[in-house]
Amino acid sequence: MNRPHQASETSATWKQWLWLAGIWCVSVATLGIVATLFRALMTAAGLRA
Repeated sequence: MNRPHQASETSATWKQWLWLAGIWCVSVATLGIVATLFRALMTAAGLRA
């Protein structure tokens, strides 16, 4: 019943961290794109900082 899970758990942990980092990077990039689009729309509407 006691099987060593060290290798599979380590692999699963790295995959989870990679997914977390990937999702974070995509969300930050998406936020940057949306912010840039809003800034362009506001500039086009005549609102300048």
